[in-house]
Amino acid sequence: MYLKITCLPQKAGFFQLLLFTFFLLSCNLTKAQCAGEDASITICNIPDPANQSINLFNLLGGTPTPGGSWTDLQQSGGLNISTGILNVWSINESDTYVFVYTVNDASCADNVATVTVTIGGYAGISNPNASACDDNNSVNLFQFLGNFPNPQQNGYWRDDSGSGALRGNFLDATVSGLGTFSFTYTMPAIGSCPSVSATVDVTVHPAPEPGVTSDLILCDSDDMSIYTNLNLLDYIFGQDPGGKWSEGGTSELSGPEDTFINVQNIYNTFGPGEYGFTYTVQPSHPVCNPKSSTIKIIIEEQLDFTGSTLVIASDICEDEIGRATFVATLTQGLENIPNGNYNLQYQITGPISSGNTILVRFENGVVTFPIPAISFPFVGAYTVSIVNIHETTGYNACDHIIGDISDILNVYPLPKINAGTLTIENACQESDVEVRLSGNTNLADGNYRITYDLGGSNTASAQQVIMTVVGGVGTFILPSSLLSNPGNMTIVITHIINLQTLCENTASLSQSFIILPKPDVSNVRVTINDVCENQPVIANFSGFGMLTSIQITYSLTGANTASGIVTIAAVNGTAVFTIPANQLLNTGTTTFTISEIVNNETSCGAGNLSITDSFTIYRLPEIPVVNNMEFCQSENATVADLIPNGTSYIWYASESGPPLSSDTVLTSGNYYVATVSPFGCVSQKAIVAVIITDLPAPVLETGGQNFCGLDSPAPTLANLSANVNGTGTIVWFDALHNGNQLPDSQVLQDGMTYYGFDSSATTGCISENALAVTVSLSHCGEDEYELMIPDGFSPNGDGINDTFNIPNIEFLFPDFTLEIYNRYGNVMYKGNRNTPDWDGRSNQSTVIDGVAPNGVYFYIVNFNKGNKPAKQGRLYLNR
Repeated sequence: MYLKITCLPQKAGFFQLLLFTFFLLSCNLTKAQCAGEDASITICNIPDPANQSINLFNLLGGTPTPGGSWTDLQQSGGLNISTGILNVWSINESDTYVFVYTVNDASCADNVATVTVTIGGYAGISNPNASACDDNNSVNLFQFLGNFPNPQQNGYWRDDSGSGALRGNFLDATVSGLGTFSFTYTMPAIGSCPSVSATVDVTVHPAPEPGVTSDLILCDSDDMSIYTNLNLLDYIFGQDPGGKWSEGGTSELSGPEDTFINVQNIYNTFGPGEYGFTYTVQPSHPVCNPKSSTIKIIIEEQLDFTGSTLVIASDICEDEIGRATFVATLTQGLENIPNGNYNLQYQITGPISSGNTILVRFENGVVTFPIPAISFPFVGAYTVSIVNIHETTGYNACDHIIGDISDILNVYPLPKINAGTLTIENACQESDVEVRLSGNTNLADGNYRITYDLGGSNTASAQQVIMTVVGGVGTFILPSSLLSNPGNMTIVITHIINLQTLCENTASLSQSFIILPKPDVSNVRVTINDVCENQPVIANFSGFGMLTSIQITYSLTGANTASGIVTIAAVNGTAVFTIPANQLLNTGTTTFTISEIVNNETSCGAGNLSITDSFTIYRLPEIPVVNNMEFCQSENATVADLIPNGTSYIWYASESGPPLSSDTVLTSGNYYVATVSPFGCVSQKAIVAVIITDLPAPVLETGGQNFCGLDSPAPTLANLSANVNGTGTIVWFDALHNGNQLPDSQVLQDGMTYYGFDSSATTGCISENALAVTVSLSHCGEDEYELMIPDGFSPNGDGINDTFNIPNIEFLFPDFTLEIYNRYGNVMYKGNRNTPDWDGRSNQSTVIDGVAPNGVYFYIVNFNKGNKPAKQGRLYLNR
């Protein structure tokens, strides 16, 4: 029986294969056996060369028929299916494998036999001398176990050293670090074959360190003189010593050990470019490769876009927003820009700001690029500026010279005026009329063409005019030729176009106004009276009828020539006007002529008039000849005392004030006098300085009123004058008014008031105000005079020693008090400076009998000056 197997898995398990074999054999018990009997073998010593090749056919029992076919059910990879030779060393996993031998003969009772082969584990050969480099993060440990035969693959690795760097069958030397680390590979036991292991000792060697470099990136506009002796070692860090330097053709290095280069010389010789200087370090162990690091000296060329132009096409009107396309064209300036790709950054400022950086390509100095329409969504002026340009390749070492590369794109508004305001003043017939457009419009300054219609007392249609707008206000003129009839009018603006932007719009803005009639001036007359020189000249008008506010244009001819325009108010047809004095500088006859009259209420006027009147201006008399004058205050001089005087002269207190009466009392100051002509003209005024001499009152020096009445000779008015400050001689009187003048020899009286006046020998005047001085004679030095207190008195009326008196005490102690007691201690008398003498009578109410009898009495004198103590004593009264 022949059985073809087509559905077994490529690699079936051993138990599954046994079941399959049992089923196959049980189906052929009635047939003869041709494939031989099943066999099995276990191979544990894998590296033994005797075990490398196994002839499976020789293992079959019975008498197998040669020429059958072999099947490697598990695809072990070691069976030659043509020869039946199994190469154990070609099987890379330890396991139990079943190989099927089939004889294609229908007469055979059993045409299938199996050989079961158990392959023991093989871990390879231990290696104590493996090496790795510390920059290798995937060192395959299998490479150290040998390959005759190869170690099998279904074992497991163990990190004996606990390095933490084992990753499956790989060593991460970047984790383990330097040193020697042990790793064991174990194949587990299978069947009767024990587990086997092999150990690899890996020594991790340091990789050479070429260092970390930093490039020197320069722009050719930089100052390279500071790099004429550049040390490459300043641009490399952490390198192993002993390396060698090399470079690619600048000839700046004299040898492998030279580290200095001249960047200025490189640029001068080779220009902008990229120049490499390489530092190479050899490894300490050949397992590691030599390593290099390169310092790049990069010199980029600065591009100059000065003079470049940017054109944005093109300006649009408001109604084109969202439909227009915008293309920018950038053209190189003075310097040629290399062809190539660039990152171009542009910025847009205006009603809304935006910008972008885009990739563009310069070809022959020109680049074009689109700008999205969304960048210009509103009305206004947008400034598109190039702010930065850099090559897409390179290091951006240079800030290229950009300058001002910009263009303005305008999104112009449609002129909108329907919400505006037309202002038209009522106008006069046959005159031009100004129309003002203002308010809620969007008109920019400039010129516009307006189309309008007129209706009312004057009609016209489809009239066109140029309107000029300044500061949001537009003005244009309705010509007088269209306004010949007075009456109500209406203007309607139907169309407007901006002559600069050519943006246009329809309109329906209207305004009413009135054409006013001219005034009637057929009865107007003017009358002007003759005047004196410098007097106002008044023009009197009549015949204005119903006019109330009038503007007159006039001229002067004759002795005076001038012209002017004046506004006057008329009442009941009459008005007055004072001709400006600066137009009437000459005496003589002048003619006043009216050439135009305007009704201010309507601004309408009548011109080409000749309404006149003549008047004369008389010359003023000569100015008087005068001299300054001086009077004493005490004289009470009046205007009548001034010179010149009389009916031909008028005196004034000020240049513009009224005339003075002759009895006006004079004061110091300027007075003015003028001459009067027979015609009544008053000359210019001459100025006279009038001086009223009034000496100031003399001033008493501090304490100057104090004297001692005990001095000898006794103090006089001459002594008082010495204590007074004045400008001249001091004159003394006994009263302020109508007093008697006192001589300087007059002896001073205590407590008397004297009145001193200052006098001038030059002018003979005395001061109007006086100095009032009340003299005190009690200022005596007590140590200069002896005070004698009498011890008795005889008040008998004989005129001798009738009172108890202390001589001169009022001069020495002006504040003294006196107390006199009787022998019983009763106060009989109290006295002071005002009552210094005791006449023997009591002035105290406690004493019943006021007359003191003869006897002894006691006194107490309180001096009340300084710290002088009171003095007590007794006196004898003898009548």
